[in-house]
Amino acid sequence: MTKHSYLDSKGVFLLGGDRMDQTFEKRKKIIYEFICDEFYVPMKLKELAILLQVPKEQRNELKKVLDSLEAEGKVHVSSKGKYSKGEAKRLVGTFTAHARGFGFVTVEGEAEEIFISEDDMNGAFHNDQVEVVIKAAPSGKRREGKITKVLSHGTTTLVGYFEKSKNYGFVRPDNQRFVKDVFIPLERSKGAVTGHKVVVELTKYGGDNRKPEGKVIEIIGHVNDPGTDIMSIVKGYDLPTGFPEKVLNQAERVAKDVSTADMAGRMDLRDWQMVTIDGEDAKDLDDAISITRDGSNYILGVHIADVTNYVQENSALDREAQKRGTSVYLVDRVIPMLPHTLSNGICSLNAGVDRLALSCIMTINEKGAVIDHKIAETVVRIDERMSYTSVKKILEERDADEIERYKQLVTMFELMAELSGILREKRKKRGSIDFDFPETKMVLDENGKPTDIKPYDRNVATKIIEDFMLLANETVAEDYFWQEIPFVYRTHESPDEDKVKKLATFINNFGHSLHISNKEVRPKEIQKLLAKVEGTAEEALISRLALRSMKQARYTPENTGHFGLAAQYYCHFTSPIRRYPDLQIHRIIKENLRGRMNDDRRAHYDTILTEVAKKSSERERLAEEAERETIKLKKVEYMAQRIGETFEGVISSITKWGIYVELPNTIEGLIHVTNMYDDHYNYIEESYEMVGEHTGRTYKLGQTVMVRVIGTNRLERTIDFEFE
Repeated sequence: MTKHSYLDSKGVFLLGGDRMDQTFEKRKKIIYEFICDEFYVPMKLKELAILLQVPKEQRNELKKVLDSLEAEGKVHVSSKGKYSKGEAKRLVGTFTAHARGFGFVTVEGEAEEIFISEDDMNGAFHNDQVEVVIKAAPSGKRREGKITKVLSHGTTTLVGYFEKSKNYGFVRPDNQRFVKDVFIPLERSKGAVTGHKVVVELTKYGGDNRKPEGKVIEIIGHVNDPGTDIMSIVKGYDLPTGFPEKVLNQAERVAKDVSTADMAGRMDLRDWQMVTIDGEDAKDLDDAISITRDGSNYILGVHIADVTNYVQENSALDREAQKRGTSVYLVDRVIPMLPHTLSNGICSLNAGVDRLALSCIMTINEKGAVIDHKIAETVVRIDERMSYTSVKKILEERDADEIERYKQLVTMFELMAELSGILREKRKKRGSIDFDFPETKMVLDENGKPTDIKPYDRNVATKIIEDFMLLANETVAEDYFWQEIPFVYRTHESPDEDKVKKLATFINNFGHSLHISNKEVRPKEIQKLLAKVEGTAEEALISRLALRSMKQARYTPENTGHFGLAAQYYCHFTSPIRRYPDLQIHRIIKENLRGRMNDDRRAHYDTILTEVAKKSSERERLAEEAERETIKLKKVEYMAQRIGETFEGVISSITKWGIYVELPNTIEGLIHVTNMYDDHYNYIEESYEMVGEHTGRTYKLGQTVMVRVIGTNRLERTIDFEFE
């Protein structure tokens, strides 16, 4: 039996090592106190180990303790590897607040966020640039920090609900991440009254015991006025509401009909049979399809509007498009990246007119492999503007009227479906993950009131377009990767190791397993899991948890592959009307095709693409958040008319504060634990279960339940249920 571990009376650490109950944190405390001793002199790991009598086989444990102390800034390691007491390392990052009071700091270049408790925020606001020190870095857990200084404020204005008191007013922010009301002196209220939605400019940011202060700079409208709700979200996310005059004038000037001079040097594809396939209400048609057979091979053409012909680099149009980053699709409107003169006009591949395009023409064998391809500047003329509904009627429903109406195109659609099936099967074999979640289709009346909410139909036609766009995006990305030309890729990293472990532990409850090799999971494993649960009661639940374990896709100038698609090369090439990265790579492709990609231009793109990719990723996140918020808002409005009604739903999430239930129409509501009257329920985190103390009744993820609507909150955009 070896000796116990402890500090002797002189502060010397004697490690013999069977005190298995001694925690990692206690070891850290002991060693930190030893290094802080006034008689300690800086020494290397080996010297420390000898002095502390750490056996060779346990030195790795000592190293882990020292690494953790270094991560917290408590010890410093010199260039010669000597350890001494350190000043807490101060990191700089962006603070993201959470509606529940805590927050996180993201440091550029570091994958892991730093957790900040409510007591350690030091008055920081959401989006502030802050200085943070690490308080703790528990082994295997997220680092915890304390904000020491706010360097700059990332939020200068916010949107909220104004309430007037006798001598002052205050604003309740719409964004739940801002947990404090904003105090408004009456003389700075712009005449706002209770019920107004307003834009507030912050003048003081408050502190631990002081509210922030501000002044009203715009009254959006009364909360009950039509359109005020959506406009509040538009203003809250600082989305543009119109184009500057200079940009509109430039759009008018460049939006000229295609001339003979414009067509010079281009491949003329106007006699190719070609269609666009989009939703009925789409107006910016930026992709067209052609397909023929050549022996046993398919010749697939994906023809994309040549937007860069009209949006020149560094023009007013280009700068505005880059600033916006993406078109934003809200429930009742689209905020376009480019003015309608371009997006719905000369850049839209409308049927029966000449249009300039950038085409990716691929030769594909019977196994779905691209055996040859050509990327070219082209001129096209679309034969027919098709809708997903029409193509579905032809291919799935075999609708006689629709087949007769488009009889010249039916063979083409059948060929598309044939190739689409081959491509889908090929992607499935390599492990591409297909999360088939229903998107929300919202039907509004002329006043913006929701009359129906249903899952969006994903049919044979939507899948055809999806498959062909994916293939073109992969083909273009691979081509430019091997040419070693600066480029913007769409990348998706492997999932977080801890999240995958949690998923693997959870699915064991349902008798499923996940093979993890070298601390990594392969896309094929996730795909196999989704295939196994397809059609089961737990399908939606496990699919959602698998999705939550994933990282977000983003734009990068480096090609690191796309995990979700199991693709080595991927980019966004197919939507230059509505996404800036597509527009950017079109510009690169055209310069290359025209032989202008010299060293100077390569250096130019190397300089700008990191920032272009970063900004585009940020704008995409912002647009997605705004889109989600408008959908949530209309869902709340829809359910406010159905208080007291009962619905069947599925438990989609369980937390310590309650149970979320999702209805078939995609609406989700919360049953708060305080509304579960039949018992006192405890949350079991490991298995995502809620268990009654007295009844033993258990609620599990994926379980079908009956619920009643008991309340809605338009300001917080929440829906409350109770069990029927």
